[in-house]
Amino acid sequence: MAKWLRAYGDREGDGMVQMTFTLAILPGDRAREGAKRFAEAHGLKEPLVTTMEQCSQAHTYFVVYGHSAHQVDVDSIDVAELAAKPLAREQIEAMGKELGRKIVVVGACTGSDAHTVGIDAILNYKGFAGEKGLESYKCFDAHNLGAQVENVELAERAKALGADAILVSQVITQRNCHKENAAALIDLLQKEGVRDKFLLLLGGPRIDNKLALELGYEGGFGPGTKPSTVAAFVAEEVLRRAKGKSVDPRR
Repeated sequence: MAKWLRAYGDREGDGMVQMTFTLAILPGDRAREGAKRFAEAHGLKEPLVTTMEQCSQAHTYFVVYGHSAHQVDVDSIDVAELAAKPLAREQIEAMGKELGRKIVVVGACTGSDAHTVGIDAILNYKGFAGEKGLESYKCFDAHNLGAQVENVELAERAKALGADAILVSQVITQRNCHKENAAALIDLLQKEGVRDKFLLLLGGPRIDNKLALELGYEGGFGPGTKPSTVAAFVAEEVLRRAKGKSVDPRR
């Protein structure tokens, strides 16, 4: 039986949603009507413009509240969910102890990407959202190469360090450059015959596990991912490989 989801605005399933957008028009009655028609063109019924603020010499920022008739059947959705169990630090450290050596992880923002907030949050000691990064774990040897690292350099460092896992962060997404750059690393490692030596993970604001798998990675991590989630996934998969078991991201 289908399980339908509709937006929750003032009550469950009332279909009320909020849109935000910017139009090249200055604030005024004409602009307000334009914003309402723009929202209606996107399927909103009885739209109400709640915010209309000039944001440049020629543009206005709008927030519109309205009713959407759209709904989604959750039971019809088939996605590759990331197999990252929430584990305590002690459990992750125990897997490292069972492995008998440190797990070497190399991460970077590759290509022209200069936004290191994500990779810093996961790898650096200071961490994110109250959790310390992989540098703080006894079982990890974490190397953050920083921003604008070319795929060739990342691959060479990973090989030189004998890395178990490579973490790639892609924040810039104009013209899908994040996909092209991430896929280029896979191609490079395959050409060098070392693809299977590494657990490859991809992260960024427009990354999810489905996209990462499509690009040839073992896992994808989106916004809000905490260091412990990545640590647990890496430790589990590296230990699985050490035991001769194949990686199965969909398990």
